Amino acid sequence: MTVSRVTNGEGNVRPGTRHAVEAAITALSYAPNAAARKLAGARQLRVGLLYSNPSAAYLSEFLVGSLDQASRRDVRLIVEKCELGDHELEVARHLIAGGIDGIILPSPLCDSADLIAMLVEKGVPAVLVGSGKPSEALFAVSIDETAAAYAMTRHILALGHRRIGFVIGNPAQSASPDRLDGYRAALRDARVPADEGLIAQGLFTYRSGLAAAERLLDHDNPPTAIFASNDDMAAAAVAVAHRRGLDVPGDLTVCGFDDTTLATAIWPELTTIHQPIADMSRAAVEMLVGQARRGQETVAERHQLLAFTLVRRQSEAPPRE
Repeated sequence: MTVSRVTNGEGNVRPGTRHAVEAAITALSYAPNAAARKLAGARQLRVGLLYSNPSAAYLSEFLVGSLDQASRRDVRLIVEKCELGDHELEVARHLIAGGIDGIILPSPLCDSADLIAMLVEKGVPAVLVGSGKPSEALFAVSIDETAAAYAMTRHILALGHRRIGFVIGNPAQSASPDRLDGYRAALRDARVPADEGLIAQGLFTYRSGLAAAERLLDHDNPPTAIFASNDDMAAAAVAVAHRRGLDVPGDLTVCGFDDTTLATAIWPELTTIHQPIADMSRAAVEMLVGQARRGQETVAERHQLLAFTLVRRQSEAPPRE
């Protein structure tokens, strides 16, 4: 009976017991019998996952986590690609018309005001993943973007760097100004003068990272370190440095954000902020399961903040004297 309550997302199970059951489920590779569940009257949930993300590495980890959790919870996951604009509204309307039980919106769709307004109006449960300023009307999973960027900038300062370039993410995404705020706050607290010439605009894409790194390194007094708002743009900064004959990290420290597979697929491997992307997508599926099977939850329960980690690798070093 306890296992049944855990697998069905019911709330009357103590946290310690729930963790023990989930550990046993993982160890035994247990999966509910679909036929038995139908005979018992349990209806399979249908969850839509819309995506429009320029980072293939981010998307890959997000899909792995969500598909894994959907399998564990007997949820049918319907994955749809959207183009930002009116297309995401069209795809969402199609899913809603088909009787979808909930929708997951990873970045950048988590910041689509028109899409969010439509879901709220129609009363469709949804989870915003990675939004810096999530709507209180919907579920949300994120990290503290400002604190994470602050921690990375403080780490680079502790290495001895004082001229730190920063590559901003897509301005249409709420996480971008939050990460910029963390960078600025760390410089301010360390009493390091901010040089606006060391801040370059990016779009979270590799190509935009190339252009941003070129601008930073063309500065009359170029940075000794570059902190990019995601790993794709950080990898691009490493490529530009190598093309210019600069050693990373001997001549230039480069740090990223997200800790996607790309961070360890290049040389040197990137020091970066580990954002638990797969865990965030698992939590999103779980939140929709809980909402569908247990009913409405409080705002505090609907907005989850997961922990980030600063991961040190080979792309950092103190500045040359």
